Parts: sequence; C-alpha cells; structure tokens
Amino acid sequence: MKKPLIGVTGRRWPASWLGDAVPKGLSGLLVDVHFSDYVHSLALAGALPVELTRDADPGAMIERLDGLVLSGGADVDPSHYRAAHHEKLGTLEVDRDEWEFALYTAARERDMPVLAICRGFQLVNVAHGGTLNQHVDLEEGAGHPQWDTDGREVAHEVTVSPGTALSELIGEHVEVNSLHHQTVQSLGEGLVVSAVASDGVIEGFETSDGAVLGVQWHPELLEAPDPTFRWLVEQSLAHLKTR
Repeated sequence: MKKPLIGVTGRRWPASWLGDAVPKGLSGLLVDVHFSDYVHSLALAGALPVELTRDADPGAMIERLDGLVLSGGADVDPSHYRAAHHEKLGTLEVDRDEWEFALYTAARERDMPVLAICRGFQLVNVAHGGTLNQHVDLEEGAGHPQWDTDGREVAHEVTVSPGTALSELIGEHVEVNSLHHQTVQSLGEGLVVSAVASDGVIEGFETSDGAVLGVQWHPELLEAPDPTFRWLVEQSLAHLKTR
C-alpha cells in the first residue's frame, strides 16, 4: 500500500542561536529547525514524513501532500486576534505565522487532514476567529507551563468529550505533558471541543467535518506511535484515494 506523504512545519532561526555548533563564518545565516520526534512518530505510524520549507508557495506544497502537521513553537502574534501584547508574551516568529496560516488555508480548501499540535493548535484556533490567553503561570489551574519537566513525562490528565473523534482514539481520559504557557480563550468558529483539563482549559478540539484534529499537548513525545498520528495517517490515506 502506498504510504501517504505528510508535511511537518518547523522553525527558522538565525544560525547564531545554535552557538558554538556553527562556525563563526556561518553565524549570519538562517537555519531551518525541526524536532525529529514529529517525523519519527509519523514514520512509525506508517507515513512518509517530509519537513517543509517556507521557500516555496504554500498552495503548491499542499497540492503535493496528503496530510499536514502544524507543529509546536513560538507564540502566535496577538495582532492576528486583535489583542495587545502581554508583558509575558514569548518570542514571536511573524514570518512563520503568515506561512502556516497560508498552509492551513490551502489545506482546508483541499479538505486535507490536519493534525495541529501545541502552537499549531493555537494557530488553528486563531485561524477560525478564536482568541488566546497569552500567559498562564505554573501555579494557575492544572499547572500548564511545565518548562522544566521532561516532555516525555506526563503532567496532568485531560477529560475527553464523548462522541468525538478524539474519544474514539484515546478513550475518556488521557495523561498528557504540558509545554505551553498560552491557552484558548474563546473557541474559533466551526471548532468542537474534544478535551479539557481539570481547570477547564481546552486541551483538544476538532472540526465538525472531521478533517482537523488539534491537541494542546505534545503527542510526539509520548508513547509511539501515538493514536493521533495514526489518525492522521489513516485520514491521509483516505485523502490520497480521492486525488
């Protein structure tokens, strides 16, 4: 059986941020950075993963793909949801915002399955007209920004909504990691909540058409192959058959 080609977004940093790993003569260049756990999880689930570059037309790239992962990373620029900058807002990557919004729009136009993780989860919410809480502290609620905890360790439990695609994948409850300091404030139009933390924070959503699955945690760091990646591969195979 032909394996689906699934694209994964990533970061673009100044090479100088990598410190002594880059020769001084190259420190003024840019590097694309992708955490390998995403593509490893996709490969284990049966996909052909590819790390995407922003040096190509987003629509043209989506035309060649069968599925898309919007990965974690920097905070989404609050200007996209008409909010002032919070004093504890993290580093922004404005170019990445525009690139991923374009990828997501192109994917939706083609009914392509999308798995949105952490930042990707937040970006999809904003793309649907939702807003974000720009900062929560560790002592608030379930204790979301567990920056100093190994991402392969679980931090808290989430409750999954019955009847959702996510409930079919992981059941009523699941232990997750927590590597985020922003949360959904108002849910975007057309999104259905599929999981919440004990403090009411939205940890999962999906679109009513079943093409988009978003989770606030990082499933690529948990037991592999994670059910969400298997979902994306299965949906991508179905999408491949329609092309």
